[in-house]
Amino acid sequence: HAYIGEEAVAVGVCSALRLEDRITSTHRGHGHTIAKGADIKLMMAELFGRSNGYCHGKGGSMHIADFSVGMLGANGIVGAGLPIATGAALAAQLEGGDRVAVCFFGDGASNEGSFHGSLNLASIWKLPIIFLCENNGWAVSVPASYGLSVEDVAVRASAYSLPGVTVDGTDVLAVYEAVQQAVQRARAGDGATLVECKTHRWRIHSEQRGDPQDPRPEEARDAGPQRDPIEFFSARLVEQGVATIAGLEQINLEVEAHVAEAVDFAKASPLPKPEDALLDVFAP
Repeated sequence: HAYIGEEAVAVGVCSALRLEDRITSTHRGHGHTIAKGADIKLMMAELFGRSNGYCHGKGGSMHIADFSVGMLGANGIVGAGLPIATGAALAAQLEGGDRVAVCFFGDGASNEGSFHGSLNLASIWKLPIIFLCENNGWAVSVPASYGLSVEDVAVRASAYSLPGVTVDGTDVLAVYEAVQQAVQRARAGDGATLVECKTHRWRIHSEQRGDPQDPRPEEARDAGPQRDPIEFFSARLVEQGVATIAGLEQINLEVEAHVAEAVDFAKASPLPKPEDALLDVFAP
């Protein structure tokens, strides 16, 4: 589930967090995992199903976790991260200190019961959590204009006496500023905030499902590249004299080299042993 086009959300959010803060992710979780500080070599090994991947090759694309950086895991079930993050926020409250939790979820998940129950509980107990909706306008092939009863998911916060804010999810600084305020509120003991980031999914819902074509209309498919968050921020940095074109190109080359190195690492990593099939498998 490619994260292309939504990078400003993960980076803006995680830049406002500390290492010890905890997040939960979604089926489209690679961007969140990287932004929180995970090792892309171990991520790639997991994608390749290798035994030294984050989940020993058994989690795959949708279930990468790294507790050491506060990444509690991606989740293939829509809305399932909401109660987990709420629990993490409760744990932070009981632990003392000022840790916070962030729950990433999509516009489709805001229709799930887990969304409403989590916001209600967070409001009652003033939990230190930021509910972060990545509204890319589509729940697989269902447009938000059809699937949602409201235009902005953020307005649903008012039903639980929580602040709700909608920001441009393609502007990394706008995301950072909104989340930073929400984090400060949570650390101060004032409770949860619902932040909605309007963004765009460039690719089809899933690269691995064998979908024959993108079910979205052409105008929806074209909307993303018109507002590339990386190009937009790069242009701003150059305009303000913070970076140069040459410097940004060098960063791109370094990123490509890191990714290539991770792929080589994954290819050279061992496959799980058949006799280990039941290790790390739990049942009630």
